[in-house]
Amino acid sequence: MKDLKVGDKAPQFELLNQDGVKIALKDFIGKKVILYFYPKDNTPGCTTQACEFTQNYEKFMDKNAVIIGISPDSTKSHENFIKKFNLKHILLSDDEKEVSKAYGAWGLKKNYGKEYEGIIRSTFVIDEQGKIIKIYSNVRAKDHAFKVLEEL
Repeated sequence: MKDLKVGDKAPQFELLNQDGVKIALKDFIGKKVILYFYPKDNTPGCTTQACEFTQNYEKFMDKNAVIIGISPDSTKSHENFIKKFNLKHILLSDDEKEVSKAYGAWGLKKNYGKEYEGIIRSTFVIDEQGKIIKIYSNVRAKDHAFKVLEEL
């Protein structure tokens, strides 16, 4: 795993969405991609973040941007999460954590003095040609979607 920088080509991937359909990054050439990695469906921070992206969905669309959330959760979990909160954007299942690792969004975390491996909440803004134009690391869930939208 290498550290990605602004200007790097975004690592390509193909994962299953909430409906079990394969979605690839290359499907979105010509659009900006807001790619965010989050730890777990139906947890307070992740729910806040997902709902804020949905609240601003049309504004992102107006800026020619598609929103994709990635977590290790199953496609079934994503399907339920979307239904429960009426989410409008794509959620992808990275159960093998390969994409999370490729983007540096999987690593060592600390919580209450314990160290463990998990998702490091991160967002990558990818331009129409597939280059990374902005990286947000160790994101705070609340108000993150507004910040990304503002900076687009």
